[in-house]
Amino acid sequence: MLKEQLAEYLHRYHHGAENTVTSRMLEHAFHISGKELRDLVNALRREGIPIASDQSGYFYAKTEAEVRLTIRHMKSRISGISAAIAGLKRSLTVFDDTQIRLPLEGGDDS
Repeated sequence: MLKEQLAEYLHRYHHGAENTVTSRMLEHAFHISGKELRDLVNALRREGIPIASDQSGYFYAKTEAEVRLTIRHMKSRISGISAAIAGLKRSLTVFDDTQIRLPLEGGDDS
């Protein structure tokens, strides 16, 4: 229900890129956290509701171009996340524990 209310609110009051609303304002208006808002927006987008966003905030897309710009922005975020994952995978080599570790001589009291 909250999801539908959010979609209706954005459609009615924030239609088009010239009418963006910040996530902070939406969080306050709907009494939800940032994560809850992102989850709702994600669910709406998965259902094909054209909730767009830019650096200024969220809005209900008025044009195809607004949707395409949002898609382009999301794809660039995917690229950045993929690069971060690759870097983290490379960092795993410092945790390589497949080598046999022998106790140091004299370091074991037994």
